[in-house]
Amino acid sequence: METTLNATDLGFVPAPGFRAAATACGLKASGAPDLALIAAAGDVAAAGTFTTNRVQAAPVIWDRRVLEQGAGRVRAVIANSGCANACTGEPGLADTRATAALTAQALGCEPEQILVLSTGVIGTRLPLDLIEAGIVALGPTLAATDDALEAAAVARLGAPDAGGDAARAIMTTDTRPKLASAACPIGGRVVRIEGIAKGAGMIHPHMATMLSVLTTDVRAEPAVLQSALAAAVRRSFNRISVDGDMSTNDTVLLLASGASGAALTRDVLPAFGAALEQACVSLARQIARDGEGATRLIEIEVRGAATEEEAHAIADRIANSPLVKTAVHGGDPNWGRILAAAGTAGVAFDPDRVTLTLGAGPGAVRVVEGGLPARYEEPQAAATMREDPVRMTLDLDRGPAAATVWTCDFSAEYVAINAHYTT
Repeated sequence: METTLNATDLGFVPAPGFRAAATACGLKASGAPDLALIAAAGDVAAAGTFTTNRVQAAPVIWDRRVLEQGAGRVRAVIANSGCANACTGEPGLADTRATAALTAQALGCEPEQILVLSTGVIGTRLPLDLIEAGIVALGPTLAATDDALEAAAVARLGAPDAGGDAARAIMTTDTRPKLASAACPIGGRVVRIEGIAKGAGMIHPHMATMLSVLTTDVRAEPAVLQSALAAAVRRSFNRISVDGDMSTNDTVLLLASGASGAALTRDVLPAFGAALEQACVSLARQIARDGEGATRLIEIEVRGAATEEEAHAIADRIANSPLVKTAVHGGDPNWGRILAAAGTAGVAFDPDRVTLTLGAGPGAVRVVEGGLPARYEEPQAAATMREDPVRMTLDLDRGPAAATVWTCDFSAEYVAINAHYTT
């Protein structure tokens, strides 16, 4: 298995069988790209996971229906930033359908074959005139031949600022585009997985906690594809947090073109699933690292739990503790905050058996052993809190299960960004 992570230097080139394009249609006042299209040459299989927030944006409602009614005949994903189209009622649903219809008209298919993603401020209507103009602007790319697109992709591989427009077009408060690539052998062929994501704030598990589109050239039935995506999301996008707030628009989509000719059967599902999970973990880590105002990534591993679910619950509780996150920002190895947070996760464990280690490798410092303070040098412990990523390992000595969660520190800039987000 081969995986290339954080591949922003190559821009976004989707898996064979897909093409990607982006434009600036005026949704962002900055004039930056704000409308992205990922399209297939024909009908493809698709899968998706969505927010569990009871307040759901119009695109989430639309995409659920598309996948329920025709997950094997999807043609494209159209995504906009600058407007979430959430809390907009029936008019918002009509705007989403109109966006799908405009895209379908350009591609020569039905609106019910188009998946729609939106991100931005909640409570505002989509300006359909700008969306329509943007789709028209994408026309030359839609009409281009595959040979021309491939030549263009090869030509831009060495250009750091070219080819990543689709990833940039879905950004809001993100400071950088997020891309990942993976590959695995199936039946004598190499299957590719290429993905983009956005997310920097309003990030918390219970689905996916941001927007992401992954493409692959494997041939798969929608049900098998859904199984692979759900498993990958559970250990990647569902293991990150920035601020403990879940969005109304959270969506992860996986589209499979079949261009490789390799079939995703049950016997090769583990290999494909591992590659997909690696790509998803890369994107998830990039989101946590790019948290609003963040200066460091934090990796929290809980070991020795009775079940993986228990380990996840404790790691998640530590990750969402403002006291832990501010201690990391200040470089303070205040391990009491970590244990206190762990004890509020609703999971039974014996505090007198826990071990807590800060850092990793030769520089790791054990600060708690058997539930009591260990003997360590304070400057060494403080040094682990200035690393990137900051690593915390809590061993419960209770069972065989483990889970890892990624988050980031809290800074004054996070407050500044979110205090004036709409103004």
